[in-house]
Amino acid sequence: MADADAHDPVHLFVERMALTFAEVGFPRMAARVLFTVMSADDPLTAAEIGERLGVSAAAVSGAVRYLTQFGMLIREPVPRSRRDRYRMPENPWYEGTITKTAIYKTFIDVAEGGIGALGSETPAGERVAEMRDFFLFVQEEIDSLGERWRVRRAQTGHLRPGEGSTVPSG
Repeated sequence: MADADAHDPVHLFVERMALTFAEVGFPRMAARVLFTVMSADDPLTAAEIGERLGVSAAAVSGAVRYLTQFGMLIREPVPRSRRDRYRMPENPWYEGTITKTAIYKTFIDVAEGGIGALGSETPAGERVAEMRDFFLFVQEEIDSLGERWRVRRAQTGHLRPGEGSTVPSG
């Protein structure tokens, strides 16, 4: 990336947010790609993302795969081309966190099997039961949080006309 770009406020935002996300365990390149796309007014190809970040399109590939898997980016084909463009979904933070809670159900189900295998009255069974109860609590709280977020989002004017009824529930 050119020296002039290093002082660009948008570039600084992208890099600071990527670093902040990386500090809590988010893959750094995925964070750089996410905030590059977020800071663009229009969808970007992998080559355009790479150009903005000063990396190859190939370096962007794994990051966009990661981000699309978690619903943080949407891939759209470029007409009459083998390329794809990437954009943020309408509500990426909701999509990437609140709606991706199937893992908690899996944890709860596996824990139930563990309690059956270990016995609910054993120390190990009690530890697994506490884990199950924690994930039940987290699931309930996330569902409640999703409802409160939809209300707040509408109050702050972030909903587009007609969008409120199409947001999936947690």
